[in-house]
Amino acid sequence: MKPAARLQAAIELLDEIIAAAHGNGAAADTLIKRYFGGRRYAGSKDRRAVRDLVYRAIRRHGEAPVSGRAAIVGLAQDEPALRDLFDGSEHGPAPLAGNEVGALPSAMPHWLRARFADAVDDTDIESLTGRAPLDIRVNLARTSRETVLDPLDGAEPGRLSPSAVRLPQGFPIEQHALWRDGLVEIQDEGSQYIVDRCGAEPGMTVVDLCAGAGGKTLALHDRMHGEGRLIACDVDRKRLSRLAPRAERAGMTGIETRLLDPGQESAALADLADAVDIVLVDAPCSGTGTWRRNPEARWRLDPQAIDRYAALQAHLLDTAVPLVKPGGFLVYIVCSLLAREGEGQIAHFLKTRSDFSKVNPANEQAVAAGDGFILTPARHGTDGFFFARLQRSC
Repeated sequence: MKPAARLQAAIELLDEIIAAAHGNGAAADTLIKRYFGGRRYAGSKDRRAVRDLVYRAIRRHGEAPVSGRAAIVGLAQDEPALRDLFDGSEHGPAPLAGNEVGALPSAMPHWLRARFADAVDDTDIESLTGRAPLDIRVNLARTSRETVLDPLDGAEPGRLSPSAVRLPQGFPIEQHALWRDGLVEIQDEGSQYIVDRCGAEPGMTVVDLCAGAGGKTLALHDRMHGEGRLIACDVDRKRLSRLAPRAERAGMTGIETRLLDPGQESAALADLADAVDIVLVDAPCSGTGTWRRNPEARWRLDPQAIDRYAALQAHLLDTAVPLVKPGGFLVYIVCSLLAREGEGQIAHFLKTRSDFSKVNPANEQAVAAGDGFILTPARHGTDGFFFARLQRSC
């Protein structure tokens, strides 16, 4: 493909991605894969170049542009060399009109800025649209961070968690023996840091209420040295099914799984009433803290979606409460920096649950936000998170 044809392909893909965002359709990565699936003439360099153009345009625009062409014309304002590719050639885009300026750059939908937590400043928000680093978690029960660092060229120890290692961008860790042998797992350092703050220890009973594919479950198992009772729960069968092969590769045994029916979670967990040392609620959320990994998510967010997430988060907190034993802990996490999903959610919870109180974790490096804490890319080099550790009175 010639450069102009690559640019036109990016425009066509962006048209599809914009339409999918408005219609809750397939994600950008899926659409890109489908697009090239029917275009075998595009080589690997073409695919990489087009994908890079698409994501540069997505990162530039916090609100969905009116069209793929508007997005790429806007990108060309920052990258003047792209303007020469609007050449009207057979497979290239039509020439630029004299007054054509394209979409304006933005960090997010205009209505969203006021909804961020007070502790989040403009620098934090700007950092949400950069490129995410590649972090791995060392399975400390099987090896040491120093042993892992030695064979990984360019790797650095994490700043926040003793299990974290940061790799150079694009490092093929899943092709490395360390990954194949289950000695490391891909996981953002912020997630590792929050698991450290849970305080899980050998012999405890711990419930991961929204386990998904089990990233935090595996980290908890490592902190518990595989001793105690660890129960991973989720309402999504497909996501939860990914935990078993990951645990097998890591050499982790004894993890219980429970597939829950939405709205019927409490009945399925009744046998754990007042018996759990730590309940982790890693709740579904708007994902504003993960925009570096999924910048297109900004185009899919609206006030109604935030309302739905907030209602689900409150339901999950209510589900967790009966499980926590007297003196036990409830740890709440969202990969969001919006006030309603973070400090507002916990403020409401504590107002209605007098038997719980906040606990400040030891050795805190996160930033205080209401009755919890936040992590941001700008300040901590992690994804954006809010978390709170709450204790039930004895």
